[in-house]
Amino acid sequence: MKQILLKTEGISKYFHDPQTFQVLKSIDLEVRRGEFLSLVGKSGSGKSTLMYLLSTMDMDFEGKLQINNIELTGKKPDYLARFRNEHIGFVFQFHFLLPEFTALENVMIPALKLAKFPESEIKKRAMEKLDILGIADQADKVSSKLSGGQQQRVAIARALINNPLLIMGDEPTGNLDSVNSKIVFDTFRKLTQELGQTIIAVTHDDDFAAKTDRIIEMKDGRIL
Repeated sequence: MKQILLKTEGISKYFHDPQTFQVLKSIDLEVRRGEFLSLVGKSGSGKSTLMYLLSTMDMDFEGKLQINNIELTGKKPDYLARFRNEHIGFVFQFHFLLPEFTALENVMIPALKLAKFPESEIKKRAMEKLDILGIADQADKVSSKLSGGQQQRVAIARALINNPLLIMGDEPTGNLDSVNSKIVFDTFRKLTQELGQTIIAVTHDDDFAAKTDRIIEMKDGRIL
């Protein structure tokens, strides 16, 4: 049995504007290393809110969150920001690449920000990530000139640059046609199988979800 990477205990979340509303209700969840998990549910089910909390972007909740045996509840914002940059990679529905930067430069950004390695080493690592994703030949092309599928793969390479414990995907295929959606799914599958990467993806795509290791379905702020 693989080691537990992420664990929540009794997570409840309230919104208070315009009136108090409980959006998450006592969420207990365990995610193991190397697992490819999808979070599904109708709009308003709480899945995106839960993703936001699991990624430490919002720590205003009741309950506990542990990642890699580190208790993150109550940690200061500066600590959480560094933890995120070092241990969590993000892939969104829109790629959020800087259009005037090359693919390689976009991938390097989180590692330059973390500043753990010299720029020459970061460049080498960025090229390795682009190579894993099959787009090393696009490294010097500005991102605005890439296709939608290529842009999303650059975004995945950027998410991988700091060798994160966990990748969070928020509708990672939501902007793509079926061909590019398959490429992105196959890329995620390769990362879990060959690199042992752990991935949690919020998705409305039933085909995408059905092929992941485990589906977590949410309704009315609870896990079904």
